[in-house]
Amino acid sequence: MTRNLNSARMGAAYGKATSMVVFVHGYGANGDDLMGLSDPLAPHLPGTVFYSPDAPEPCNGAPMGRQWFPIPWIDGSSEAVARAGLLAAADDLNAFLDTKLAEEGLTPAALVLVGFSQGAMISLHVAPRRSPAMAGLVAISGRLLAPELLGEAVVKPPVMLIHGDQDPVVPFADMGLAGDALVTAGFEVFGHVMKGTAHGIAPDGLQATLAFLNDRLPK
Repeated sequence: MTRNLNSARMGAAYGKATSMVVFVHGYGANGDDLMGLSDPLAPHLPGTVFYSPDAPEPCNGAPMGRQWFPIPWIDGSSEAVARAGLLAAADDLNAFLDTKLAEEGLTPAALVLVGFSQGAMISLHVAPRRSPAMAGLVAISGRLLAPELLGEAVVKPPVMLIHGDQDPVVPFADMGLAGDALVTAGFEVFGHVMKGTAHGIAPDGLQATLAFLNDRLPK
């Protein structure tokens, strides 16, 4: 049984949305951490509804926040527990997406995930395994977990990878590793480097995100 994910809703009025963006927050944060991105994006995407769900679990490494799955090198969990957590959270996120798409009267072709850090990691896991394909995925400051399992992909939506070249949390090199693996597996991949940026989202990264959304979302 999947767990319900709480989320605020911003953007287009009920019954008026032509597209959906779902923000997927990082380890130790919550949905509010990324929902503020809707403020600068919404004026450019008037037909878009925005959601930003809370991850399903209290965070072991940051008690005031939430996590999608445990991280062994932070909280001491085992790799098996972390993998089980990832798969369970993927089911939760998929159920959330199915519910919200149905409520808004939209199809997956009108959906883009925008994930940050751990949110990018779970988004990179979920998007290739959902059918029919969503319009695209923006993965910011994340990592492609288990690239050897990309053979499980049933769809190949376009992916935008964005990363700061001074990131001390998730190494910048992970952007290139993810890009190489995705391209080899047949994905259309775009990239943007936030120069001088640590583990965060710089204005140029948000601008690259907006450009991708404008290109991929139905009007």
